[in-house]
Amino acid sequence: MSDQILNIHALAASVAEKEILHTIDLTIGRGETHVIMGPNGAGKSTLAGVLMGNPAFLVTRGTVEFDGEDLLPLAVNERAKKGIFLSFQNPIEVPGISLENFIRSAMEQRTGERVKIWQFRKEVKKVLETLQMDDSYAERDLNVGFSGGEKKKAEILQMLLLKPALAILDETDSGLDVDAVRTVSRGVEEFQKDKSASLLIITHNAAILSALHVDKVHILVDGKIVAEGGPELIEKVEQEGFAGFEEKLPELEEKHE
Repeated sequence: MSDQILNIHALAASVAEKEILHTIDLTIGRGETHVIMGPNGAGKSTLAGVLMGNPAFLVTRGTVEFDGEDLLPLAVNERAKKGIFLSFQNPIEVPGISLENFIRSAMEQRTGERVKIWQFRKEVKKVLETLQMDDSYAERDLNVGFSGGEKKKAEILQMLLLKPALAILDETDSGLDVDAVRTVSRGVEEFQKDKSASLLIITHNAAILSALHVDKVHILVDGKIVAEGGPELIEKVEQEGFAGFEEKLPELEEKHE
């Protein structure tokens, strides 16, 4: 088994014939937590969409390997079965399907085995307590009538129960108040306890990262990774913003010419 769970090389991707990502190189080891930070419009969500197989994004060059396998030919559902999870910025409402039934169906699709109801509900109750969500949420239609914070918590609930090999959190902290950010962060901490599971957190806000262990930080500006380093980059972004990193773009473009 390789120590690398995700290996992206020279990746470029377009939306409506406009190139958004330019020559992205990124490797995530098994059990590692990586953070991608960047200003709005940098291409962060495009990268998340490419990794999950969103057909709106066209990969024009480069490779993506997941657990040693070429990821790009796989459909969205196949990527999910392989163990990739994406938490959306704006989770959609699904009337007629309870949160509990949705997660149970997803678990059965991934494992190919029937889920024992009593054991499943026991696990759901435990995670709901971690996220400070009332037991009744599991019985409600998926995201229907949920507040923004409840929708994000429901996404983390799904992540903790599905136990993916790689979880991608795309702006999960967006629009949350301080208390909700803390609760979501606590759920992410719980996920990190599985030392074989990897995490890619995409954000422009450092608040959710304050209590988390982070192995590596990547700064994405205008579709390019302009800086990489440890958690010290998070502090630099908090203090200086992204302006200093944007100044590196001409130098980086000249290097790739």
